[in-house]
Amino acid sequence: MALNSTFTPAARALYRAQYGNLITFRKNGNAVSTPIWFGDHDGIIYIETGGTSGKVKRIRHTDRVTLAPCTASGKDTGEQVEGHAYIVTNTAELFIAKGALHRKYSWKRQLYYGLMELVRIIRRQPEEPHAIIAVKLA
Repeated sequence: MALNSTFTPAARALYRAQYGNLITFRKNGNAVSTPIWFGDHDGIIYIETGGTSGKVKRIRHTDRVTLAPCTASGKDTGEQVEGHAYIVTNTAELFIAKGALHRKYSWKRQLYYGLMELVRIIRRQPEEPHAIIAVKLA
């Protein structure tokens, strides 16, 4: 995505980052931090996760989130940016989101999900549904 001048410096740093730290909020207001891979398209950040994950449940309760660039282990490397999240249900937007993630991570993403699928099969676990979270920065 071309980073235009309307983005704040913190948002530009986030879009350029390899990893992001997604902070969602519990019903009691406590923050929960999760390092994530993310892709972006037209200023919207897309995150793929398990459909029954805590992040999905928390976002269904409150759409308020913050994101910050971080290391793979979750240590913030820049400023936090506020945003509003929603679970993507539109088929066309799902394709856009998966394309954005593939453009950013390509073979790393395919390898990761392939290995996770292999582990699931070996452990004879049922297939877990996936969810795509979209974040619009404030």
